[in-house]
Amino acid sequence: MTQPEASHIEVKDDNDQTAAVAAVSADSGPEGTVRTSMYAKSEHVRPGDRASLVDAVMDLPEVQAADRLEASVPFGDAESVERLRERTDNAELRAAGASTLLDANVPRPRPQDAGDTTGDTTAGLMGDSADEPTDV
Repeated sequence: MTQPEASHIEVKDDNDQTAAVAAVSADSGPEGTVRTSMYAKSEHVRPGDRASLVDAVMDLPEVQAADRLEASVPFGDAESVERLRERTDNAELRAAGASTLLDANVPRPRPQDAGDTTGDTTAGLMGDSADEPTDV
């Protein structure tokens, strides 16, 4: 039996050196689940590099097609954990030795609605609020 092929993602620093790395596999977990392991190559990476790595992983087609994400990041990597929580739904975290494990749902992209009223906070509201005084 052959080992499943994993996607490999790297974020480079200003000197074109690898700052952070992720391996992503849709074949090793339960159906509909993608597993990833993310880490920085050094403790001293630029702010934002870890978040950029999470964004790159979350934007992969295999992750977008999945229902669940299981991620492993180094314990104490608050930047990666925070971005993972922002990019997933119903995230559950737990410590496992020197790692933090995150299990979460992958959010579905919202379909673009031709009648989208985004930004129009009055659309669909009913009532006599126009008769009420407003503070300006």
